[in-house]
Amino acid sequence: MLTVSVKWLKEVFPKVEIDTSQPPYVFKCQLYDLTGVPPERQKIMVKGGLLKGQKMMMMGTADEIVKVPEKGPIFMEDLPEEEQVAAVGHTAGLFNLGNTCYMNSTVQCLHSVPELKSALFNYPSQKSSDLDHTSHMLTAATRELFNELDKSVKPVAPMQFWMVLRKKYPQFGQLHNGIYMQQDAEECWTQLLYTFSQSLRSPSPSQNPDTIKALFGIDLVSRVHCQESGEESLETESVYSLKCHISQEVNHLHEGLKHGLKSELEKASPSLGRSAIYLKESCINALPRYLTVQFVRFFWKRESNQKAKILRKVDYPLELDVYNFCSDDLRKSLEAPRQILRDEEGKKVGLKAKVKSSSSKDNDAKMTGMEGPSNDSVKSSNSTSGEGSPSDKESHLTGIYDLVAVLTHKGRSADSGHYVAWVKQESGKWIEYDDDNPIPQREEDITKLSGGGDWHMAYICMYKARAFPV
Repeated sequence: MLTVSVKWLKEVFPKVEIDTSQPPYVFKCQLYDLTGVPPERQKIMVKGGLLKGQKMMMMGTADEIVKVPEKGPIFMEDLPEEEQVAAVGHTAGLFNLGNTCYMNSTVQCLHSVPELKSALFNYPSQKSSDLDHTSHMLTAATRELFNELDKSVKPVAPMQFWMVLRKKYPQFGQLHNGIYMQQDAEECWTQLLYTFSQSLRSPSPSQNPDTIKALFGIDLVSRVHCQESGEESLETESVYSLKCHISQEVNHLHEGLKHGLKSELEKASPSLGRSAIYLKESCINALPRYLTVQFVRFFWKRESNQKAKILRKVDYPLELDVYNFCSDDLRKSLEAPRQILRDEEGKKVGLKAKVKSSSSKDNDAKMTGMEGPSNDSVKSSNSTSGEGSPSDKESHLTGIYDLVAVLTHKGRSADSGHYVAWVKQESGKWIEYDDDNPIPQREEDITKLSGGGDWHMAYICMYKARAFPV
C-alpha cells in the first residue's frame, strides 16, 4: 500500500496510506478524519504522474468543532413556575369547589384586564376608614387570587376568595340538600365590580377617583316621554354593561342592543294624576375602556314560577362599532378619531388617506396599539399609578371595540348547566378556561358560541376599546 505526505495549511501529515484500489472518496474520508475538512470541500493537488511517496497539498476549510454545551437541556418541569407560565402562554385554571363554575369563569374574564390587575396590585393591605370590612377582604382576596393565577401553571383552588365572596354576598352560599347551588355568573360579575368600585377609589387628586368607572362605566342619557300627557324629561345614569334583549326579531347583537336601549315603564304622571306608560329611549354619552355586553337569556316564567332560558341564536362580531348607539355630542367627538383610524388602516392596505382640513390636522395623531378609557366624551384624562393602568396621557376613543373575552352558559336551565370563560391572550391566542382545564381555541370558533342549541352560548361579551394617544 502506498504512503504519501499531505500538507494542509501549516500542518504536514507524513506517511498517509492510500489504497489505489478504492475510489478517491475513501481517501478523502481519511483526510477528513485527520483535518476535519469535509470531502466536498477538499481540493487535492499532486506533482508528477505516479504516486510514489510524493508530497500532496490539500486545500479546504474545516467544519467548526462542535462544542459541548455549557448547560444541559432544560425541561419544562424543571423551570421555575413563573417561567413555566410564560412558556405555556396562558395562566392557570381554577378548581371547581362545587358548582362554582359561575365564579371561576367570571374571575378568568376579569383577570384578563391588565389595568384591573394593576389597580388590585396597588391596593393597600390596610383598610381605609370609609370601607366596610367584607369589601376590603373581598378585594384583598381577589388581589391574592390574581397573583396566584399569574404565577402558577397548575390549577389554583380559590378557597379563600370563595369564602369571602359568600360572606360579602350570602346569596352565593345557598345550599340545596347540603350542596352549594349553581348561581348566576352575571350577578357575580356585577357584585364584584360594585365592590371594586367602592374599594379601588383613589384619594389622590392626581389620580382618577373611580378606577372601575374609568374601565367599565358607560354613561347613558335617556329621553323619557309620555305620549298620553306629552310630558318629557332627560335622565342620566352610569352602568357597567349594555343589555342585548333577545326576541323573535333579534338575530344579531346590534339588533339586541337597539332593543335594550328602548324600554317602557309605568310611573305616576303629575299632569294626569295617575299612573301612565312612559317610553324611555337611551343613548351612550360616554364610553369606557372595556365595554361589557350581557345577553338577556334568563327571565322569570310566571306559569312555572321559575327562571327560564332563551336558547335563540344571536350572532356577535369580533369587532363591535357602537357609533350608532351614541348621542349626537359623542358622535361629533368620535368623527375625527374615526377618520384617523380609517386612514391608518387604509395605509396598511395601500390606500391613500383623505386630505384633512387644518382643524382636523390639529387633532391628528399617529395611531398606535395603545388603548385608553374615556368618561368625558371620547377624551380620557383618567390616570392611576402602576404599570398597565390608565395612562397619564390623554387618549381618544373611536367607538370601535375588539372582542377579548366571552363568558358562556351551557344547558337549558338557568339554575343548573355549566359556565366557561373564553379569553384572548396578549399573544392573540384564545384559551377556553373550563374550570381547571385551559384549552387553546381558534379565533374563528369563538363567534360560533352564539346559541341555538345545547352547546355553549354567549352570556357576557367583553370588548376592549381601540384608541390612540393625543
